[in-house]
Amino acid sequence: MNVFEEEKAMRTIRVSQRTEADGVLSLRIPLGKPEAEFDVVVVVQTKEAVPVVEDRGWPPGYFDLAGSIDDETFVRPPQGDLPKPVDVD
Repeated sequence: MNVFEEEKAMRTIRVSQRTEADGVLSLRIPLGKPEAEFDVVVVVQTKEAVPVVEDRGWPPGYFDLAGSIDDETFVRPPQGDLPKPVDVD
């Protein structure tokens, strides 16, 4: 079944492209439906852009909590010994 057989089907297509010498980005995306009209939404993001932690859904300061036990009386209980590894022949 062609993903565009239904009239209102929507599909997200991710491509990584490089601009040409004149700074223009050209997209050629084969959709398998000649001479058909499509509504197209293009979101452009530079490759160097890396979302900050808060943009990924973590609350601000979430990762600041690691290793932040201030109680001097806190003692980590013994963890025991690891089992011996199994020999694989």
